[in-house]
Amino acid sequence: MKIAVLRERATGESRVSATPETVKKFIALGASVVVESGAGVTASISDDDYRAAGADIATAAAASGADIVLGVQGPEIEVLAGAKPGAWIVAGLDPFGQRARVDAYAAAGLEALAMEFMPRITRAQSMDILSSQSNLSGYKAVLTAANLYGRAFPMMMTAAGTVSAAKAFIMGVGVAGLQAIATARRLGAQVSATDVRSATKEQIQSLGAKPIFVESVAGIEGEGAGGYATEMSEEYQKAQAELVSSHIAKQDIVITTALIPGRAAPRLISDAQIATMKPGSVIFDLAVAQGGNVEGSVADQVVEKHGVKIVGYSNTPAHLPADASALFSRNLYNFLSAFWDKEQGKPVLDEEIGNAIRLTQGGKVVNERLLG
Repeated sequence: MKIAVLRERATGESRVSATPETVKKFIALGASVVVESGAGVTASISDDDYRAAGADIATAAAASGADIVLGVQGPEIEVLAGAKPGAWIVAGLDPFGQRARVDAYAAAGLEALAMEFMPRITRAQSMDILSSQSNLSGYKAVLTAANLYGRAFPMMMTAAGTVSAAKAFIMGVGVAGLQAIATARRLGAQVSATDVRSATKEQIQSLGAKPIFVESVAGIEGEGAGGYATEMSEEYQKAQAELVSSHIAKQDIVITTALIPGRAAPRLISDAQIATMKPGSVIFDLAVAQGGNVEGSVADQVVEKHGVKIVGYSNTPAHLPADASALFSRNLYNFLSAFWDKEQGKPVLDEEIGNAIRLTQGGKVVNERLLG
C-alpha cells in the first residue's frame, strides 16, 4: 500500500497533508510513504525530517504507483498522473466549488474522498477537518482583529488613568465562534455572542460571554443538519437584523463565522450597520471566501468603510501552517487508520462514512449531494 503526500499548489496554501508524526504511523500500519520534495517547507518541515521518519522523497511524479494520494486541497488531475487505477484521493476537495475537477477524477477512474463531507457523528470527530481547521481560524481571527485594533483588549488600570476593555461580538457559535469567544476572553475583552441555534446559549455562557438572542421569534432549538445552522425564516432574519443593529453599534471588534455548506455565506452585517460602529472598530469576516457575511468585505485585503476596518482571509488556517498541518494530518491518519484492515493491508470503508464522503467511483460521480 503506497501512500503519496503531494506538495500543495494552490495559491496561498502553506499547509501539508502529512507530518513526520503521521508518516511514522502510516509506516507502522504497513504502508510505504512517498513525500513530494518540498511538500512541508511552508509548514516548517524539511525533506530530511520526512526521511528521518521513514518516507521516500520524490522529486517528480510523486503520485506514480500510489494507492492513496493525500492532499490538503484537491490536486489537479495532471498532478495525479501514474496513480493506480481506483486510487483514493483523500483531501478537502471543495466538491461544490470544484465540480469540474471532481468530474475529472471520475473520468480518470479515481476514487475521490472529500474530507469536508465527513458526517458529524461521535466516532468521526477525530477525522473532521472542518472542526480542526475552524478551531484555529477562530483563534487567528481574534488575533488579527486585535492587531488591527488601535487600542488594547484588556482593561488596564495605570498611574496615567484607566484603559477600558474592548467589546467583542462573535456572530455564529460553531467551532470557530467558540474558539473566538475563548480567545477574546483570554485577551481580556468583554465578549458577547449570538447564533440562530438556541442550544448554543449555554455554550456561550459557559465561556463567560453574554448571549445575545432574538427572543420574540423562534430560532433553531437544537442543531441544524449535520451540526450546522440552516437558513432561517424572513421573520427571524428581520428580528435578528434589528437586534444586531442595536448591539453592533456599541462593539469594538466583531467576528462573523456563519457558513452554510454548499451555499453562499449568509449576509449578517450591512453597510448601514457598519456605519453605526465607532471609528477604529474592526470586523473580521471568516466567511469571506464563500461570499462573506459582511457587505464590502474582500478576501485578503483590509477594507476601510465609515472608519471601520474590515478584514478576512481566503484561507485562514494557512496563516498558522505548522499547527494547522499537524491537526489536518492527524485527521487524515485517524480516518484511514480507523478503517485499516490488517489482513488486506489497506483501509476498507463502511457504508455510513464511505457513502458520505465518496464523490467518485467506477468512473462516475456517485455522491448524492452532488447528484441531487
